[in-house]
Amino acid sequence: MANSYDVIVLGLGAMGASASYQLAIRGASVLGLDRFHPPHEQGSTHGDTRITRLACGEGSQYTPFAERSHEIWKSLEEKTGLALLRQNGILIVAGAGKIAPSHGVPKFLEATVASAKAWAIDHEILEAREIARRFPAFDVSDGDRAYHDRLGGYLRPEACIGAQLEEARALGAELRMNEKVLSVRQEAGAVVVTTATGTYRAAQLIVAAGPWLPRFLAPALARQFGVTRQVLYWFRARSPAEHAAFSPERFPVFIWQPSGADGVFYGFPAVGPFEEGVKIATEGHDVADPETVDRTVSPREIEAMFGTFGRFFPGLSPDCVKAKVCLYTEVNAARFVLDRLPGQDRIIVASPCSGHGFKHSGGVGDALAQMAMGEKQVVLGAGRHVVDMTQFAFRPDDPPWKA
Repeated sequence: MANSYDVIVLGLGAMGASASYQLAIRGASVLGLDRFHPPHEQGSTHGDTRITRLACGEGSQYTPFAERSHEIWKSLEEKTGLALLRQNGILIVAGAGKIAPSHGVPKFLEATVASAKAWAIDHEILEAREIARRFPAFDVSDGDRAYHDRLGGYLRPEACIGAQLEEARALGAELRMNEKVLSVRQEAGAVVVTTATGTYRAAQLIVAAGPWLPRFLAPALARQFGVTRQVLYWFRARSPAEHAAFSPERFPVFIWQPSGADGVFYGFPAVGPFEEGVKIATEGHDVADPETVDRTVSPREIEAMFGTFGRFFPGLSPDCVKAKVCLYTEVNAARFVLDRLPGQDRIIVASPCSGHGFKHSGGVGDALAQMAMGEKQVVLGAGRHVVDMTQFAFRPDDPPWKA
């Protein structure tokens, strides 16, 4: 039948691109749809870099996704010659006094250590003096402690998405960009997707629509998802010499719960020249609509960001060379949802975001492909980890999401 597929993937960002690629590897007939032309800057997967880490303070259940993702990124690098993954280390820093929770976890450092121990990930605990000695760009205080491992690092999200889409297309996937989906419905034996330009049918549908996801859900489920506005900042170093202290060889990616600060922040090494600055960010809580969100960053926001967190890096100047807005799609307790839509068994919903999704996206795409192809279990990676997917199921009785 014309316009009929094994699987349709709605949304071709981090999760949709990966699912399309993994389905194409399996020989499925795939249609990918996106209202924009990914990789793009309208959703959640842009901004040059994203943190990756195998020891997950949000819960040890996420490690198989990150581990499988690393396998996929390395395989793609071999196929394409692109630089996608840099494992220059991860530093999880916590102050000695009152600290804000990270992704709802008050003691994020301790939770990260527990995850590392559960998966036998080699790591160190560093005291303030040792942090300062190894990583002099950080201005730590007495009493600060850090988790450090060498498996964490950063990803290049736009390149990861682009590589997977190109590989999926080369394997036969049909990708239709700039095509807005108007409706989806399940009927006997199929799912029907109607867009602004056509109607398509498939045995299975994966909805990976990011911040647009709630629009495809009934109100009782949609209220469990919240969309928030996030801002990314790039501040220039005070001099080219000080910029060198932020190089990947000398400066790991980090997540920092500073003592006495009303928030957590994170950041990356300098991945470009002096003129391109150093990227840091915190987590915002302003509820947003992807259609109307303010994508400009005001001077007041820049001043507040540097005033609150720039002080932890004496080598940075307040000169913000770039700032971008992206979106989180969140669930209470920073959970993922990877499940069939209740009452509609041919529609799989993928919302593994909650502010820590990109690092897992390769593995999530593998899991989604297995679900769509009717596998009885989801098994990830060379370690053959059997994943308990009930941990990522819809919980229809959960209370509404709240910031």
